[in-house]
Amino acid sequence: MKPMANDEIPALFLSKVERRFPQADGALEILKGADFALWPGEIVALVAPSGTGKSTLLHVAGLLERPDAGEVYVGGEPTAHMDDSGRTRLRREEIGFVYQFHHLLPEFSALENVVMPQLIRGLDKNQARERATQLLDFLGLGPRMEHRPSELSGGEQQRVAIARAVANAPRILLADEPTGNLDPQTANHVFNTLVSLVRASGLAALVATHNLQLAARMDHTVTIIDGLVVDKA
Repeated sequence: MKPMANDEIPALFLSKVERRFPQADGALEILKGADFALWPGEIVALVAPSGTGKSTLLHVAGLLERPDAGEVYVGGEPTAHMDDSGRTRLRREEIGFVYQFHHLLPEFSALENVVMPQLIRGLDKNQARERATQLLDFLGLGPRMEHRPSELSGGEQQRVAIARAVANAPRILLADEPTGNLDPQTANHVFNTLVSLVRASGLAALVATHNLQLAARMDHTVTIIDGLVVDKA
């Protein structure tokens, strides 16, 4: 199974991906030839029980782990042949990550937290501040952007984390339980802003979640069964 050669290329494409971990009594196989395509402008829920390979799938998709076999394509570009510096470059430029814990830098303001990854990529400081301001305004944080994380609510902190994840205009957004630490009302608000951002920017988003109500509002849901990624009925 190969990615398409025309304009209809998935933002993320996993082909026959295998991932295993050595154990005392043999290898533990987590992914067993998994195929998965994520398209621009699409938001997909990943719902799977603990221990089935959900985090492994996100790590392989995000180029944080190398598969033992198979290929991961980012924007149609194969990654198996890349050295660590090439994978780091692609991850920095094309993939954004949001985790259950926001991991904001406590000594910096919301604005500075969103500016930081752009400066690391080499963007001019004024341009970085302009984009960070636009993102925070879009996510409803305009009046709060000069506040430090300790001065923000949990939902506000997570929205800053989302802005930081997309600050470099990545092709792909990978989110691991992004609303897991939030109360239902705040989780709903954060999820709405995430969906709005995906739709407005054309991002391709894969969101791991245990929240079935939120999963039902995404474009579709996948799960992991016997090491394969399958659509969930």
